[in-house]
Amino acid sequence: MNTPDTSAWPTPTLHARKGQLTLEELALTDIAERFGTPTYVYSRAALVGAFDAWRAALAGRRALVCYAVKANSNLGILSVFARLGAGFDIVSGGELERVLAAGGSAAKVVFSGVGKTRAEMRQALGAGIRCFNVESAAELERLDAVAGELGVRAPVALRVNPDVDPKTHPYISTGLKGNKFGVAFADALALYRRAAALPHLRISGVACHIGSQLLDPAPMAEAAQKVLGLVDRLAAQGIRLEHIDLGGGLGIRYRDETPPAVADYLAPLLAVFAGRPEELCFEPGRSLVGNAGLLLTRIEYLKPGEEKNFAIVDAAMNDLARPALYDAWHDVVPVVARDIAPQRYEVVGPICESGDFLAHDRRLAVAEGDLLAILSAGAYGMTMSSNYNTRPRAAEVIVDGASAHLVRERETVAELFAAEKPLA
Repeated sequence: MNTPDTSAWPTPTLHARKGQLTLEELALTDIAERFGTPTYVYSRAALVGAFDAWRAALAGRRALVCYAVKANSNLGILSVFARLGAGFDIVSGGELERVLAAGGSAAKVVFSGVGKTRAEMRQALGAGIRCFNVESAAELERLDAVAGELGVRAPVALRVNPDVDPKTHPYISTGLKGNKFGVAFADALALYRRAAALPHLRISGVACHIGSQLLDPAPMAEAAQKVLGLVDRLAAQGIRLEHIDLGGGLGIRYRDETPPAVADYLAPLLAVFAGRPEELCFEPGRSLVGNAGLLLTRIEYLKPGEEKNFAIVDAAMNDLARPALYDAWHDVVPVVARDIAPQRYEVVGPICESGDFLAHDRRLAVAEGDLLAILSAGAYGMTMSSNYNTRPRAAEVIVDGASAHLVRERETVAELFAAEKPLA
C-alpha cells in the first residue's frame, strides 16, 4: 500500500487512518458521499488553533487581530472567528455585510482598499466601523465630504507605503513604490496634516501592509521601523495616534516553505514597539485559514499520453484559480491509498483552457473514480472561484470533530442564470 508521508502535510488535523484520509475525526470519503465533489472542506480545530497562535503571541500586549476577510469570506468561517473575539479587515461593502451577518462587531472592523465608493463609505459610517485605512489623497477628501453629509466624523488611518521589498510573488507584493496600494511614505506627513485640518475626520492611526505569503520577518521589521519614525514625527507636530496597524501577510507552507511560527514572526515587530502606548493591530488572513482547508475532488478519467499522463478531475481552475494565476503549488493526496504502482500525472480540470490545471507532474497511485485532496486550499480558493464555463461553484463544509456542517450549498445551473433574460 502506498502510505503517504503525513509529516509533510501542513494541515495539523489531517490524518491517514486505515489507508484513508480523515479530517479531525471524519473520513473524507464520508464527506464526498454526503455532499458530493468538488467540495471545500475546512477544519474548525485548525481555524481555532491558528487564531490561538496569534492570540498567544500577543498576550500581554494591547492588540487586536483582524481577520482579512478576502482570504475566505464564508459565513461559517467568519462566525468561528467572531466567536473568538476577532476583528475583521474588509475591502468592500459586501465583506462588511458578511461580517455583520456572521455576528462580527462593526466596532472591530477596519476598511482597507484603494477604491472605496461613496455608497460603501456611507454604509461603513452607518454601521460604525472602527477605522478607514485611507489609501490616497483623493479618498481622504471624499471621505470627509461623505462624513459631512451624514453629520459624523470618520475615523481614519493612512495606509503608508514604506517601499520595502517583501520578497514574495510580485502579484501579492503591496508595499513597493510601483504598487497601487497606500500613500507614498514621503507624502504621509503632509497628508496627516491635511486630515487633521478636515472637519469631518478623526485621525485614529496609521496602517502598513507590504505583501502576502511572507516567510521572513525582516522586511516587515524594516517597515515597522519606518512606521515608528513617522509616528514620532506626527507626535512632535501634535498628531497622536491611537493605534498602529501592521497588516498581515504571514505565509504558510504549501510545499517546502519554512514560514516562521507566529511568535517568531511577531517578535521583531513587537520589539520595535516595546513600551509604546498605541494599540497594535494585525490583519492575518492566509495564516489563519490556508492550511485549515482542502479541496476534495474526484477523478473522472485517466488519460495516458505520449508525453504526459492526465488525471482529469471534476474540480477546475474556476474552483481553485491559484495554480493557473500564480503557478502556485498545492499538494495532491489520494484520499484512499491503493496498492498499485504510482505514475506521474498532470492533474487537470474539464474547462476549455490549456491553463486549466491544479497540479503538474505528480506521482500518484490512483484509478478512475478515486478521490483526491488538494491541500492548503483554505485561503484564496473559494473566494477567487468563478462560474466560467457555466460551472456551479463548489459546496463548503466545516468539520468539527466527527460532525460535518454544510456552510455553503452547491450552486445549481438554474441559479447561475436566474437573473438573466433572453432577448425578446
